[in-house]
Amino acid sequence: MPIVFTAFLLLAAPASTEPPPALRLEAGSLARHQLVAVGRDLIVEGEARGDVAAVEGSVEVSGRVEGDVVVLGGDVRLRPTAQIGGDVHVLGGVIHAAPGARAEGRMVSYPTASAAMVTLIEGPSLGLGAASPLVLGTKLALLAAWAALLLLLFAASGRQVLETADEVRREPFRSFFVGLTGLLALVLTGLLFSAFTGGLVGVPLLVLVVLLAVLLKLWGMTAVFYALGEWLCRRVLRRRPRPLNAATVGLLVLGILKFLPWIGVWAWTAATLIGVGASLSSKFGRREPWFEMA
Repeated sequence: MPIVFTAFLLLAAPASTEPPPALRLEAGSLARHQLVAVGRDLIVEGEARGDVAAVEGSVEVSGRVEGDVVVLGGDVRLRPTAQIGGDVHVLGGVIHAAPGARAEGRMVSYPTASAAMVTLIEGPSLGLGAASPLVLGTKLALLAAWAALLLLLFAASGRQVLETADEVRREPFRSFFVGLTGLLALVLTGLLFSAFTGGLVGVPLLVLVVLLAVLLKLWGMTAVFYALGEWLCRRVLRRRPRPLNAATVGLLVLGILKFLPWIGVWAWTAATLIGVGASLSSKFGRREPWFEMA
């Protein structure tokens, strides 16, 4: 958690005339745990037994890293004597590997990754452990954002959210397949706009597709939170809670699952598809057909 807060402060702070000093593992030194640098470079000349990571900084390796090398918003430089026992993942930067450098795993870089993607990406998929402070902090921040969204949507459109939640409760399997089909259709539509339309036309249409997908996810997940929380309260407490309280319970349950490796990923993926499908089926709770025949 402190690492995430520090990263946000570093990103928000004005640029300094002098870069902060690099975190250095001297030659002949041994690090048995993870090495993480935030807002500065990391130089590994000795031996690191765990993973090596940098946020808004670059990593230079001339020694040995037995784990993975993960960089968000920087580059990786592998000197001729570098030895990497795991993978090398870079978002928002490139990999410079000198002749003689060895990596036993994969070497993958996404130079054009945006800052938002770098911030919201899940650590476990990049080689970071599920208990990493960066991963835990990011997940807690996302759960806090979901809680704020609950307040906003229930204050502005509570009745429509409950209508969508009713669709989740009545037809969860149908909503799942509708959501899967809808998201695939949006992806194909976005690819079509990118491939066969010009920049002046294709970019605005692609932005609209992305915005629609985001709205479907946000609205649908809010309905799933309520449907799950209301069902649990009826089963456990034997009473019907207020809508916002029920949605908060559902968010807490799915939030706990989010911290479990693999289970959390699959649970949130299924919940997202169900929510998107319910949003499409109910037309955001309005119960109107998407297209009316004259």
